[in-house]
Amino acid sequence: MGNDLLKRFDLSGKVAAITGGGGELCGTMALALGSAGVKVAVLDISREKAEARAQAVMAAGGAALAVACDVLDTAQLKACYDRILGLWGPPDFLINGAGGNDPRGSTDLEFHPPSDTDRPEAKSFFDLDPAGFRHVFDLNFMGTFLTTRVFGAGMVARGSGAIVNISSMSAFMPLTKVAAYSAAKAAVSNFTRWLAVHFAHTGVRVNALAPGFFMTEQLRFLHIDAKTGQLTPRARQVIDHTPMGRYGVADDLIGALVWLLSDAAAFVTGVVVPIDGGFSSYSI
Repeated sequence: MGNDLLKRFDLSGKVAAITGGGGELCGTMALALGSAGVKVAVLDISREKAEARAQAVMAAGGAALAVACDVLDTAQLKACYDRILGLWGPPDFLINGAGGNDPRGSTDLEFHPPSDTDRPEAKSFFDLDPAGFRHVFDLNFMGTFLTTRVFGAGMVARGSGAIVNISSMSAFMPLTKVAAYSAAKAAVSNFTRWLAVHFAHTGVRVNALAPGFFMTEQLRFLHIDAKTGQLTPRARQVIDHTPMGRYGVADDLIGALVWLLSDAAAFVTGVVVPIDGGFSSYSI
C-alpha cells in the first residue's frame, strides 16, 4: 500500500512549463519539480532570470530549458510551446505564475476621506491611473488566459494534463490599497473554477494555489523598514492576522503543488487552495 501511495505522487518523466519561472516563488517550484524528475521549461519575460533558474535546476541534477517569453504576446507563447514540444514533447503541466503588481493600480490610503476638504495629498481611488490598473489586470489575468489557450490546447488534444494557476489571498478578501491586484487575482480564481468545469470531460484538471503573505524580495521592500530592519505597521497587521504567526516561504507551496499536479489529485478540479498560515480562516 505504501508504494502504491507514493506512486500516485510520482511526477518523474513529466514535462512542465512554468511562467514567471525566474521569480522567487515559481523558481522554487521549478527547482522542486526538477528534483522530482520533471523536465522543466522555465518561462520568464527576463531571459537572464529564466537562464539563471534553469541553470540552478540542471546544477541540482534536473532537466531544464530557459525560454524568454512575454505572456501577453500570443506569438511568443506559441513559439515557446513549439520549442518545448520539439525538445521534450507536449507539456503535461502548466503553472501560470507570471504576475505582479504596479503602484499605479494601488492607493496610498486605506480609507477615502469623508470629504475632499479633508483629503490629504495622497493617492486615493479617484487618482488611480487607468493604464496602470489595466496593466496589472492584463499581467495577472490576461497572461493566465492567453498562456492557457496556447498550452491547454495540447493537453486537451492529448486527453490529459494539469493546470495550476497562481491566485492570492486578495482574491478571497480584497486587501486594502491594492485595488487592481485584488481584482485581477479574483478574476484568476473565478477563471480557474470556470475552466475546470469547461475542461471536465477532457482529462485536463484546472486548480489554483492562493498564497498568503510570503516574504519575497518584493514584499520585503514593502514590509521591512530599511532603517530599523523591523516590520512596518502594515506588516505587523499581517502577522497579527496570521494564526501561525509568520510569513510564508517559497517551499511552503511545494507540497500542495505536487499534490495538485499528481494522480493523487485525480478527482480534484476547480479548487483554489489557500497556502496562508490560517490568514483566510481567522477573525476576531
